Amino acid sequence: MIQMILVLLLTALLATISIRYAIIYALTNNIADHPGGHKQHDTITPFVGGIGILIAFFIALIVLFNNQPEFWVKWLALGFAAVIIFVIGFIDDIFHLNYKIRFFAQGIVALIMIFMGGVQLSELGTLISNYQALELGLFAIPLTMFATIGGINALNMIDGIDGLAGTLSWITLLLISILAFLTGDQANTTLAIALVGGVSGFLYFNLRYPTQNRARVFLGDNGSMLLGFLFAWLLVDLSQGPHASMTPVTAIWLFAIPLMDTVTVMLRRIWLRQSPFVPDHNHLHHILLHAGLRIEDTVFVIGTLHLMLGSLGLAGLYLGVPDSIMFFSFLLIYSGYFYLTQHPWYIMSSLRHLHNFLGLIPTDNYGVFLGSYSARETETLVKMVCKELGPSVDSWVHVVEQQSSHDFAEKRYSVAVNIRLSSTDYVTDEEISQYIAKLSHRMMDRWGIRVRQFIKRNIDNDRRVKDIGNPLGGNFRVSERRSTDTPILMFEAMFDKFTIEQSNHTEESISEIH
Repeated sequence: MIQMILVLLLTALLATISIRYAIIYALTNNIADHPGGHKQHDTITPFVGGIGILIAFFIALIVLFNNQPEFWVKWLALGFAAVIIFVIGFIDDIFHLNYKIRFFAQGIVALIMIFMGGVQLSELGTLISNYQALELGLFAIPLTMFATIGGINALNMIDGIDGLAGTLSWITLLLISILAFLTGDQANTTLAIALVGGVSGFLYFNLRYPTQNRARVFLGDNGSMLLGFLFAWLLVDLSQGPHASMTPVTAIWLFAIPLMDTVTVMLRRIWLRQSPFVPDHNHLHHILLHAGLRIEDTVFVIGTLHLMLGSLGLAGLYLGVPDSIMFFSFLLIYSGYFYLTQHPWYIMSSLRHLHNFLGLIPTDNYGVFLGSYSARETETLVKMVCKELGPSVDSWVHVVEQQSSHDFAEKRYSVAVNIRLSSTDYVTDEEISQYIAKLSHRMMDRWGIRVRQFIKRNIDNDRRVKDIGNPLGGNFRVSERRSTDTPILMFEAMFDKFTIEQSNHTEESISEIH
């Protein structure tokens, strides 16, 4: 027990230090990921997070060689395969290898695990009969290769936003550590605990928290592929043999979210006759981001779901629930997951209600701000806007009570409308402007609502700028005829910002558009 604690502390410390210096070296030598394409980040960020994971892994390997030298061939195979996959991942980060080359290298690593390490799937547990395990026979090697390559790529594919892959890895490794420790598997406990420390050091730089508003380092393909391979090794090794710590079915529960997300996205791409290896914006975290959750809130929600599913898997194992029931229960949950992620509009409203209930700030939206109105005018306007936008527009409406220096006889309200435009449909300023112009004409023609694009200006260049209680705050181009008492519909297109500043108004009520 003391040794495990020391391993955890040592790996966390060394991972933190190594990543810190790796960041400096990477920035100096431009070994970093640049914004663009499907990527969520907007700054140059080093992809050297895997360095910390590799250092933690080497610490575990030293302990394994020292504690169980009789298995030196197995540990040598583990180290050899891990280094290969790390190097391939690092090369891929820099040169963007063709997926065929990556698959070939991953296949080699899987073969090393099978033939040199002796770790392979030989049976799938009592899925059919409660009395006899389902032996794989001739299918053992190909299925082990498939599972290993799948695990490597599953974690790599879900690594789309700050902190997500690291958080899911940390949760899975923690559950594996508990399982291996309780069953007396010292070797796998050591490996899992060391990786918990390594991932902890990485998350210090990768998570978003109050003093760190963006990731300072990415896991990179080097880190995600390394972790994915080590997950495959751990889950297969723990679930096979006469002294297995868990059933094979338990493994899919412990790796639930990466597995379900990857299978869902790939099935969707194949159905649409697209390459299953081309990145897109249809992962679970994209759905939550479109619902208005911030990146850190998205990580929390997905991490909580992953922890719940992993805990259910362990609970079923220790309660002795038959493998067949656990397997079909997982399929049932996955069916619901698949349906909802392919029809996200069914849950979008609930996600936004949860988002507002928790007082979270929406992101990635295009804002529409509608003047200043009485309560009756506000109710009428909301109905008109809802009818105009209709159910096909991904939008979110809320009513805000204005706080102004004027002594109004009655409360005045603003109606904020966030219209979320798919980045694949509106990717240029011109396309966004065309969309706004069309909506403006429709609102005027059908409802008589005057629409104006809202533009922030520099106070030094515009003498008409005044701060007269504008609910959007000061330093905006306004005049007496543009005061907040004049009903005016204003637009502002933005990316990853929340333009209605909380300091000048308080949220009064919320009304959803579907």
